[in-house]
Order: sequence, then C-alpha cells, then structure tokens
Amino acid sequence: MPFMPVKFTLQKRVKLAQGLWMLYWLSVIVGILIFSLGIFFKVELRKRSEMMDNNESHLVPNLLILVGMLACGVNAFGGKVCHDSLDPMKFAKWKPMLKTFLLLCCGFNMLLLLTVLLCFLMQFAVYLTLADGLKNGIKFYKDTDTPGRCFMKRTLDMTQIEFRCCGNNNFRDWFEVQWISNRYLDMSNDEVKDRVLSNVEGKFLMDSVPFSCCNPGSPRPCIQHHLTNNSAHYDYDHRTEELNIWTRGCREALFSYYSGMMNSIGALVILTILLESADMAGLKYLCTALETMADPDNPECESEGWLLEKGVKETFADLLAKMKTLGKTNQVEEGGEGGGATT
Repeated sequence: MPFMPVKFTLQKRVKLAQGLWMLYWLSVIVGILIFSLGIFFKVELRKRSEMMDNNESHLVPNLLILVGMLACGVNAFGGKVCHDSLDPMKFAKWKPMLKTFLLLCCGFNMLLLLTVLLCFLMQFAVYLTLADGLKNGIKFYKDTDTPGRCFMKRTLDMTQIEFRCCGNNNFRDWFEVQWISNRYLDMSNDEVKDRVLSNVEGKFLMDSVPFSCCNPGSPRPCIQHHLTNNSAHYDYDHRTEELNIWTRGCREALFSYYSGMMNSIGALVILTILLESADMAGLKYLCTALETMADPDNPECESEGWLLEKGVKETFADLLAKMKTLGKTNQVEEGGEGGGATT
C-alpha cells in the first residue's frame, strides 16, 4: 500500500509541474541569497579580524558559500526536470537520473541541517574569540609604531565609535592598561613619574578612556579623563551621574551583532530546508504520477502518485534489510580476501 497516494488528472499534473517549476526557481533565488550572505559574513569577519586576534573561524561562511552554490545547481536542475516533465520525449532522458537526484537532495538537506546547527553552535566560539581578541586589542592599543599592530588603535577606535561601546566588558577595562605610548609621556613631569613609579609593572595607569568612548549625544562636553575623581570636574559625581561615555562593552556589542547575523542566516537556512523538502515531495509525486499512467500515449488518462511505494514501516524494514545484506556481503568479501592471503 503506497504512502499518501493521490489521484492525478492531466490538469493536476500540469498544475503540479508548473507549481514545482516556480518553487524550484524560488529556491534558486534563496540559494543566491545564502551565497551572498556567506560572502557578506566572511567580509565582516575579515574586517574585524584584529578584534578577534586573527583567530576567527571561517567555517560557517565557507559552508554558506558552498551551500548557496549547491542550492543554485540542484534547484536549477530540478526546475529543468519539471519544465520537461510534460513532454514525454524530453522527460524520458531525465527519468533514469531521478532516483539518484532525490537521494542527492536528501544528502543536501542533511548538509543544510548541519549548516543550521553550526550557525547556532559556533556563536559560543565567536564569543570566546571576541573576549580574547578585545583584551589583547586594548593591551596593544598604544603600539602604533610596532609592526603588525600599527592599525590596532585605528581599528579599535572605529569599532568603539561604530558600535557605541567602550572597552571589553565596560569602560573600566581601560583603567587596567597603559593605553598611552611612552613616546607621548613627559617623563620629566613629576606627576607622570609618580604614576609610573607607583605601579609595580612600571605602567602609566589612569582612570581615563580614549576619545572614541565619548557619547556625542551627551549635552555635557565629554569627560574622558579622571572619570572617578569628582573634584576634577565641576558639578560631577561619577557614582550617581550618567556618564557621557558609552557604558556598554564592545564584546557584548560585537557579539550581539554577529549572533544576530548568524541567527538570521540560520532562520533562512531552515526556510530553505522546508522549501527543499516541499520540492522533493512534489517531484516524487510528479515522477510517480507520470510513471503510473495507464496509457502513456494518452495524456488525458488518470494516474496515481505517492511519496513512498510502501508504508513507512515497510520502507524502513526494507532499508534495514538492504543495509544488513550489504554488511554481510562486505564481511564475506573481507573473509575471502583474508583466506586468499593465508593460502
């Protein structure tokens, strides 16, 4: 007994073929979109590679690019099959390939499912990479004359301005590092000397942040130095007053940006899985409806289409039996090879 059988007339077969053709080409457009998003995601990772200590993983964008190209190819082929299905002469050349094509579509859906899982699971790796990268970025902010770190200051400043953030976790991260190069410190100044000598590691630490942490929307001129010293500023209390610098950490801001992107792409890939499943089911109905025509020379005759030739249980039982037979055959072949070698 076939699983989910449906009776088809000529009109229904034509409508199914036309609907599938449109659905396949919609899937091609989605494939182009996935390919484009993969490239965009890769570019965004490259753009802020320094913020991740150049350790970011490109597995997800590379997989998206591959999946996008495969989606275009697979669905373009499916659309061509549906277009030719109403012409018996043209359909005859595709008929031997359809079983292999449907198996290929199943494998492609598994690849899509893997892509979805990676879109969600790799977010944790992005979070950890950002934490380490931003920590080192703040540490090397001052090294504008060191090869390999010359542009770290510019990159970090642009990141803080663009994402409206400050520091790794928050603005206080700048208090723990010397972010002003010794080249710009007047070592003859007593105050500078005292600060350097009072630190065990000989660093010039202060409760200040770079200009890129300033919030331009604040009505008060930016207070970026002596943030915790109330007496250094008129009518100021850092414990109660809303500071006119960004209080959100860049790790949180960047992770929110990348995770939002990965969640959106994951949702699109889930939609693609549903589209591919609908394409497969429709193509299976179309193929079986064309194969079971009582009189192939009479296009007006009725036919029956189905998803599975047998019930679900029977299909799985047959599949398991085939796998067991294949396993036994492999064991016999290995045994024969072993016996031959002993002889």
